Order: sequence, then C-alpha cells, then structure tokens
Amino acid sequence: MKKKIFTLVIGTALILLAACGSNNSASGDGNGDKLAQLQESGTVTIGFANEAPYAYEENGELKGAAVDIATAVFKELGVENVESTLSDWSQLIPGVQAGQFDVITAGMAINPDRCENALFSEPEMQYGEGLIVPAGNPLGLESYEDIAANPDVTVVVMEGATEIEFLKQEGVSEDQITTAADIPATFSAVQSGRADATTGTEMTVKMALESLGSDELEFVESFEQPDVEGVPSYGAAAFSLNDTELRDAYNEKLAELKEDGTVAELLEANGFSGESNFVPVGEVTTEELCNGEV
Repeated sequence: MKKKIFTLVIGTALILLAACGSNNSASGDGNGDKLAQLQESGTVTIGFANEAPYAYEENGELKGAAVDIATAVFKELGVENVESTLSDWSQLIPGVQAGQFDVITAGMAINPDRCENALFSEPEMQYGEGLIVPAGNPLGLESYEDIAANPDVTVVVMEGATEIEFLKQEGVSEDQITTAADIPATFSAVQSGRADATTGTEMTVKMALESLGSDELEFVESFEQPDVEGVPSYGAAAFSLNDTELRDAYNEKLAELKEDGTVAELLEANGFSGESNFVPVGEVTTEELCNGEV
C-alpha cells in the first residue's frame, strides 16, 4: 500500500513539473527566454485564420502578406522553420494568450480593446473596407450609412471583426448585424438570402469573391469608406502579453525590413500596393493606435 501511495505521489509531482515546464515554454517569462527558446528549436508556431490575402492556406501551404512578413522577420531573428495552426478569427488572441501559438499573424487591426489582451508589433500594413451584395446591388447599398438608413437591411460580418464596431459607429443597429465564423460563411449567408450584404477588409472580400467565381454576388466598387476611428486599419502581428522581449526583437527586425524595401516587395507580391498599403517606420505607431490617438 505504501509503495502504491509513493508511486502516486511521484507520478503526480512529475505531471505537475511537466505542466509547469510546458507553460513556461509556451508563453515565455517576459525576460527574453521565449526568443532564445525559438532560436534553439529553430521553429515558430503561427496562428492564423483563413483570410486571403493576409494569411491563408492553399494546398497545405501557408500563404499571405502577413505570413510572408512574419516569416521574413523570424528568419532575421534566426528562426527559419514556420509551423502554422488554423483557428477561427475570434480565437486568435485567446490562442496566443494560452500559448497555443507563439505569434498570430493575420493582418489583425490594432485597436485599444485588442491591445489590452495582446502585444502588437508595429504596423505592417494599412487597409480600408469593402462591401459585398447580391449581383445588381438591388438595395443600392454604397455605404454603411445606407445600411443604417434602412432598418430592414441585414449585414453579416465575420465573428470578432472590427467591421462590427464600424457599422455601429455609422448608425447600424445591433439587430441588423449577424455574425458568421469566416468569410465563406458570410458569403453563403448573402447568397442564401439570410443577409442583404457582408463587409470586411477591402482586399479580403474582393479576393474572396474572385476566388469564389460566383455571378450571384457583387463587390461594390462605389463603396464609400466609413468616416470612423479605425479606418484605415493598421494590421500587425501579435504576441502574448508575457512576450515583450520577443515583440521588441520582432519590431527591430521589422523596421530593418521596411527600410530596405523587403516589406513593400512582400506586400506587392500578395496583391497589395507597395505604396498605399505600406506603413513607413514611425509614420503611425502601435502606441498611438493602442491609445486611440489615430
């Protein structure tokens, strides 16, 4: 009986030690150990949501502007192997905080609320909004204000996306807004008539529609950008709140890659403009965005 109790105690201790070790490895201790761990392993785990052209999976390969930028930065940091984990958009920040990923890179917009739960790098890109409606735009929707002006109009948005707040700021009521897990699901809602429109970042919805190849939906070319705080949006990689040293090291290399033209080239290679979507070093900072100053 004593032997069984002793074995149980030792086993429990080992489990607790393993759990502690796993947690430290996942989230770092805020003293730079996380970067050293990544450099020693040579591998970084990236969390992403399928949203072209920012971060998406195609034929088993991780692609997108945000992915390419993060990969280039980590290569400069001595971490050359990238492993990816697909997640719902709304689970990206909880995932990086829980240590499921070392970094999330999905062109996620920096805003004060998100800054309370994740450490963002300096901006990697900027972008506006886009609107998708049934072919022919039967309701004549050309802005968020048009949606607000007709209480019978419903708009579907990806869960956790900034567009939900943009719509509200433009006067769209909550009962006009529904959500779906991802971009394909929002398109499906419009195609089936469960919603009258969907919105997302301009490049995302435009490229998703091109990829879908459907003549049932239409990208509103005459869409009027909302005059709200947060537009244009500034996308960046994000880290656990514990990983300040890792984020700072990332920022240092990101600045170098901006200065030598690499970031602009990677944006262009993924369909963005190396000029209008590019954010020069220091032009807009994460601190300003987190404080709501931009």
